[in-house]
Amino acid sequence: MTNEPPKAPPLYPKSHLLAASGIAALLSLALLVFPSSEVEAKKTTLNLELESPAEQLKDESRAAPLVQADGEQGSPFAQIEEATPETQKAEQEAPAAEPVVETAKQPSHREVTVARGDTLSTLFAKVGLPSNAVHDLLASNKQAKQFSQLKHGQVLQFELDKDGQLASLHSKVSNLETIRLTKTDKGYTFNREISKPVVRTAYAHGVIKSSLSASAQRAGLSHSMTMDMARVLGYDIDFAQDIRPGDEFDVVYEQKVMDGKVVGTGNILSARFTNRGKTYTAVRYTNKQGNTSYYTADGNSLRKAFIRTPVDFARISSRFSAGRKHPILNKIRAHKGVDYAAPRGTPIKAAGDGRIELAGRRGGYGNTVIIQHGNRYKTLYGHMQGFAKGIKTGGSVKQGQIIGYIGTTGLSTGPHLHYEFQVNGVHVDPLSQKVPMADPIARNERQRFLQQSQPLIARMDQEKATLLAANKR
Repeated sequence: MTNEPPKAPPLYPKSHLLAASGIAALLSLALLVFPSSEVEAKKTTLNLELESPAEQLKDESRAAPLVQADGEQGSPFAQIEEATPETQKAEQEAPAAEPVVETAKQPSHREVTVARGDTLSTLFAKVGLPSNAVHDLLASNKQAKQFSQLKHGQVLQFELDKDGQLASLHSKVSNLETIRLTKTDKGYTFNREISKPVVRTAYAHGVIKSSLSASAQRAGLSHSMTMDMARVLGYDIDFAQDIRPGDEFDVVYEQKVMDGKVVGTGNILSARFTNRGKTYTAVRYTNKQGNTSYYTADGNSLRKAFIRTPVDFARISSRFSAGRKHPILNKIRAHKGVDYAAPRGTPIKAAGDGRIELAGRRGGYGNTVIIQHGNRYKTLYGHMQGFAKGIKTGGSVKQGQIIGYIGTTGLSTGPHLHYEFQVNGVHVDPLSQKVPMADPIARNERQRFLQQSQPLIARMDQEKATLLAANKR
């Protein structure tokens, strides 16, 4: 036996020392990860309360074992806490979680642009609508078929309801027109919305270099506006043969504007054309009776009994002659008219008001129209490809009305119009014929006409002077 005193038991169990070591390691790691300034900024405080040895011994008997991820016991990081009666009661008394409520589907908007080869069915498929939806749409309203007349680049806008069904469909078919279909209890209703543009006046000036159409395009005039200018001044100027380089024109016209963007043009209000050194002026005027026409600056009518050229911008291929050799018959034969060469299908206009004496075949003329103008005058149009709608023997026509189209019927070597002009049954050269004038402005409206025409002419003068001054700088 030895007299050594017995060893005192440790103040803390080994497992608690291990736990304290683990907590110390955690503190060291936290200081490494979070700078001291950050820890201070967050004012993080850890309270460590160690139980007394007696209490630790008392609780050890009911403590749950410590289990590590690899199955070893003793780790403080994977401790599993058993549910106690107190915790079970607290969980039972806790309020139940609120049920999740689904948000109702909202109507949606779809927009597609028409590509080449697209149909209404392919566009419906792109927005997820079934093929039978197209049939239902087109069958619901007669005007709904307008949606099937698609243009490349056109935009269709679909509105779908909460169930994914078509609620409405609309599309802009022009700058001023929108069509819409809206679903109702009885099908679809069709609406057409026409926007009213702001109308303002615009000015254009051009000098002929090669052709009127090219010069007008450079000046900013559309093709239709150029045709209108030729129609207005076509009583005095033959745009088929009289135009020369150096000729120039001025035009004041109506311009249609929507949201600051030009969407179209209206009427020519005034025009001035200098041809071979001679200037012709036209002013648009509507009299008190509501009749509109064009007049010279001093009030004389530009409208004459006949227009000089029945085909716009055509080339004269054969003139009036008493001794021309016929290209097909190969013998000398009088050419009692003027031939205008132009592409097949080019429109032909009536030279004046009158009654249609013939609209049919006439020997070597092929398809022919003959118009009687009053008692003295008669015009003939030969070699037509076909007749315009409504042109038939016994009918009536107005000056400038389309009566047919250039072709090669009859004795013809190429597409052209053969045009004849008769006075009292005698053939005359239509290019040299002195045509009768129409009535001038009535005396009781002359002052009113001048009040409208003078500012338009002054506008052309001022705009041209400003333009020329700017070009000299």
